[in-house]
Amino acid sequence: MAHIQLKNISKTFGNHTALTGLDLDIADGEFFVLLGETGAGKTTTLRMIAGLEKPTEGQVFIDGVDVANWGAAERDVALVLQQYSLYPRYTVRENLEFPLKPKIRRLPDAEIKDRVDRAARTLRIEHLLDRKTDRLSGGEMQRVSIGRAIVRKPRVFLMDEPLSALDAKLREALRTELKNLQMQLGATFLFVTHDQIEAMSMGDKVGVLNHGRIVQTGTPHEIYNNPRDTYVASFVGSPPMNLIDGKLVDGRAVMAPLNFELPFAGGAKTGAAADGRPLVFGIRPEDVYLETGAPVEARIHDVENHGVEKILTLRVGDAMLRATVPARTDVEIEQAVRFAWNPDKVVLFDKGSGINLRHAS
Repeated sequence: MAHIQLKNISKTFGNHTALTGLDLDIADGEFFVLLGETGAGKTTTLRMIAGLEKPTEGQVFIDGVDVANWGAAERDVALVLQQYSLYPRYTVRENLEFPLKPKIRRLPDAEIKDRVDRAARTLRIEHLLDRKTDRLSGGEMQRVSIGRAIVRKPRVFLMDEPLSALDAKLREALRTELKNLQMQLGATFLFVTHDQIEAMSMGDKVGVLNHGRIVQTGTPHEIYNNPRDTYVASFVGSPPMNLIDGKLVDGRAVMAPLNFELPFAGGAKTGAAADGRPLVFGIRPEDVYLETGAPVEARIHDVENHGVEKILTLRVGDAMLRATVPARTDVEIEQAVRFAWNPDKVVLFDKGSGINLRHAS
């Protein structure tokens, strides 16, 4: 398998800068997810590792070796893309055999059969082996396309939004299968997505990319609970973290728009430096709760029913915030309610820079 390192990578296309000073470290056998919005530079990063793009600056290492002058074939990586790169007139078996029959280094027939059968078993497509690929559904085609990568036994799997064209139920099933597959193979996976649910549910590590820079790298738990800045806080989590302007006054959280107050528990940790300065308070919707006699009154602006829970939008003057509450909570639009937050879960960000005060040094 392979350890991948990108050091100080920059990439420009004409006047457009796709990546700036990018450092990335993907451990051997790790499932690493690169998460970012469209245009953040995810695919460019992937293509750089694959050898399909050359960096304008910086180095790419695979297992400690600088592969700058290696072509894509020499790097021994497998690409799985959103568009299924299959031969429509071939059967599934012929598609799976294809990468194992290069003119230069053709494998013995018995080895080819063994690899194809094993990949088909792993991906549960044995019953499709003799079917032409233009007769398959989207999910089946994506399985075959992943199978073509597996049969080669590459050092690294590079996956560029491979599930985004599939319907929700199938996406969920394939997420679990891909994660299991990576654990079975013990392989290094770099998975690129704009879908934070995919990132949080599959990644051992997640790197959040914004405008060609890595903003934060960590486990899904670290990124969710301790986002480095307001960008990560609002991008990761569904619904996203509530971000409310305010300041600390004598250890109390005072919200700027309406001067409503909520209790705050982190006074000792933040020190006096935070007192009085413009801040952004971050609180996850699941840490906001409705309670009779709670400190702040709000109106119910919207109710989204998600089956096991409801997501409420609360309106306090012009400020809006979301609360995730149990499904049995009985509320209606424009109803007056009182709410509080869990003071231990509040994250403070500097208003000017957007940086989490815990990360500021």
